[in-house]
Amino acid sequence: MSATRYTYLGPEGTFTEAALRTLPEAATRELVPMVSVRAALDAVRGGGAAAALVPIENSVEGGVTATLDELAHGEPLMIYREVLLPIAFALLVRPGTRLEDIKTVTGHPVAQPQVRNWLRAHLPDAVWESAASNADGARLVQEGRYDAAFAGEFAAATYGLEPLVAQIHDAENAETRFVLVGRSGRPAAPTGADRTSVVVRMGTDRPGALLELLQEFAVRGVNLMLIQSRPTGTGIGDYCFAMDAEGHVAERRVAEALMGLRRIAPMVRFLGSYPRAGVRPGDVPAPRPGTTDAEFVAAADWLARVQDGRA
Repeated sequence: MSATRYTYLGPEGTFTEAALRTLPEAATRELVPMVSVRAALDAVRGGGAAAALVPIENSVEGGVTATLDELAHGEPLMIYREVLLPIAFALLVRPGTRLEDIKTVTGHPVAQPQVRNWLRAHLPDAVWESAASNADGARLVQEGRYDAAFAGEFAAATYGLEPLVAQIHDAENAETRFVLVGRSGRPAAPTGADRTSVVVRMGTDRPGALLELLQEFAVRGVNLMLIQSRPTGTGIGDYCFAMDAEGHVAERRVAEALMGLRRIAPMVRFLGSYPRAGVRPGDVPAPRPGTTDAEFVAAADWLARVQDGRA
């Protein structure tokens, strides 16, 4: 395995590359752009890279389905950290292009909901076609296949384009969450401000099946931060659930919630426990009474005494 190579959703000039370059270790790694999320993760699975940075959630559009699906299937991988990046788009064009000249625009599918209102107000007749990434859209504009692309302003120089309009976003404070994914191993050490990610698949579709999953977290005071259903590809109505929970698998309440899931679901894929970006331990609410590690240990000791006839 190449211990010095990180892959990312490319080509050069993507928001993913910008997010990756915020990591201190990126300065000492070979950063390799890949054509898709699958290609970036497959490089890790195949040993061609130590890790891959890929987008997983957007504050406007929600979960990035390409990443969720890749992590749910195939050889297991693990998330070791996350990066949050504020997102604002620029309308990149070839030099000399005016707004009234633009008939076709492109960008990543996740970008479209973030600029929809701006498009409606300023380019209501422009035809949108999706690209593999925002930077790839910029490359297609450079080649003359489209008139404009929505991408990061920093991508303009890479592709010989100009930012005709900058700071485009329908939602203030929009941001995207990226995750650094490696081969499965020991989870990152708990920090007190962590996130645990899993994918769960129920065996049969029955009334209350999802409620059963949610109760495993609720009764132990574990807050769910994300839940998204994704088709398994095996037939209509067969879904799995991507879930993010607050806390670390080293915490008793989180560990017991995961054990509860494993008892009632035939497939639980652990995707990692890792530090939350931009969150300090003091920012995380204290566990509700009855769900601290000390209280779980005390309850287990009491049960042992009962079983031994010492209670």
